[in-house]
Amino acid sequence: MANYFTDNEDIVLNFETLDLAKVADIMGDDYGFAKEYDYAPENAEDAIDNYKRILTMLGELSAEFIAENAEDVDREGNILQEDGKVQYSDGILKDLDMLGKADVMGFTLPYRFGGLNCPNLVYAMAIEIVSRADASLMNIFGLQGIAETINAYASEEIKQKYLPLFAAGKVTGAMVLTEPDAGSDLQAVKTRAYQDENGDWYINGVKRFITNGCGEILLVLARSEEDRSGGLGLSLFLVERSPRVKIRRLEDKLGIHGSPTCEIFFEDAPAVLIGERQRGLVTYVMSLMNGARVGIGAQSVGIGEAAYAVARDYAASRRQFGVSIDAFPAVRDMLIEMRIAVEAARALLYECSWAVDHEYWYLKQIESGKITDKDELKSLKQESRKFKRLAAMMTPICKYYASEMCNKVAYDAIQVLGGSGYMRDYASERHYRDARITNIYEGTSQLQIVAAVRGVASGTANKAFDEFETEDYPAELNDLVDVLKKANANLKETLLVVKQHGSEYMDLYGRKIVDAASDIYIGYLFLRQARHSDRKKEVARRFITQAEHRIDANCDMIKSGDTSTIDKFDTIVGAASEAE
Repeated sequence: MANYFTDNEDIVLNFETLDLAKVADIMGDDYGFAKEYDYAPENAEDAIDNYKRILTMLGELSAEFIAENAEDVDREGNILQEDGKVQYSDGILKDLDMLGKADVMGFTLPYRFGGLNCPNLVYAMAIEIVSRADASLMNIFGLQGIAETINAYASEEIKQKYLPLFAAGKVTGAMVLTEPDAGSDLQAVKTRAYQDENGDWYINGVKRFITNGCGEILLVLARSEEDRSGGLGLSLFLVERSPRVKIRRLEDKLGIHGSPTCEIFFEDAPAVLIGERQRGLVTYVMSLMNGARVGIGAQSVGIGEAAYAVARDYAASRRQFGVSIDAFPAVRDMLIEMRIAVEAARALLYECSWAVDHEYWYLKQIESGKITDKDELKSLKQESRKFKRLAAMMTPICKYYASEMCNKVAYDAIQVLGGSGYMRDYASERHYRDARITNIYEGTSQLQIVAAVRGVASGTANKAFDEFETEDYPAELNDLVDVLKKANANLKETLLVVKQHGSEYMDLYGRKIVDAASDIYIGYLFLRQARHSDRKKEVARRFITQAEHRIDANCDMIKSGDTSTIDKFDTIVGAASEAE
């Protein structure tokens, strides 16, 4: 039987070689849960065995069931009924039913709510596996951050009411942020929240481009403070689906057809405040969006893997001039580049998830109040700040790199198939359509670069590279270690030049700065993997050898001082056409 976990040697390699015992300990909390719940692990070894069984089951379900439904889901789409309710495609309904029965809809929720209590690292693997089978289903399965946000910030009463429903797969959710005039600029949100004389909250307004907006539980960003503009006037609310929440239309999209994208009208819809007033955007939504961005990174890797797999199989079976086309150097080069690109994005995804898990653990230790020794507490706070900075930088890098990768790989997959790839006879065209949204939603690539470049410029990336330099790698790859050391030094020098020019210059060359940092980061991650695999030694050599030239070129361009994009824009581009 096909299995998208056990059949994927790169996921298996990562699973077997990453320090899963550490993240198991983070989630295990001294493994006291085993005394209360029969299915809770007693130690790290037991927890890792649980993770493996969960991913194996999900891998089989994805390959044998979800993937088989994907084409019909894409063609059928969703239907907005006359009563304003949304009807999922039959395939999505069957998929959700199976995922619910498999008990994987509360992946990261605590045991006490019926969840699996898995770390973000394992959840990222799961999202990737599901996304390979059907990227649109991930937009429902991968929205478990809704439940995570409730668990992190809501009252115990709200948690007890809703989280068991999420874990059982009885409800799905949506993050309801975007408005017609407030897309990336969420500080401009106008949807209004008000209280009646009894102190009960209600929501009025319109939200647009809401993924799974027909879900039963909606987390809505709304303006609760009439006298405050900007982010400090916003709070986060939980709204249940009701006649006061009307789906006005479904967007007619290029791809991810199984995922309904809704325009929602709230008409005095009853709401419950999540956490504290005025922290909706700055604290809660930023946390929610960061989790969603890692999810899109995982979705992107899954799409890239699916697109590559179709191209690889086709190239091995399609014969031209008496040989299979994977004998041609041009096709071989494309396939190698595609596979390495997928594995590069996967390495970044898992590193990012690792950082997020550690950020969570250190913060939890500090806030627990159990640590009273001043020196130990000081050390914990230092590590907490380190992982907070690392996660803040890696999250947008992961989303940016993975989404750009999957668009390129999906594009090249069609090229490998030629005319057949353009037809609906193969899944390549669906992967291409599904890929296109990944570098748009949850923040475009351009916004991810703006977020990531601050972390790179502040030295967070260089500090990580300095730590990488102290590690041991296979002796036969020492020349590659030297290449990355030189690249790190070059990037440090380049960033000094950037700082001399100011923030506008940094934004101008943000993409090249982030690309250079990403290449160095991936190079070190591949060197780590090369300790465990001869094949990865070859992957590391090819990637780092090519990355060396990209990094040098990017740094040279950044240091050039060219500001023609800013200074000569009107001359080169010309005036915009007048609107009729």
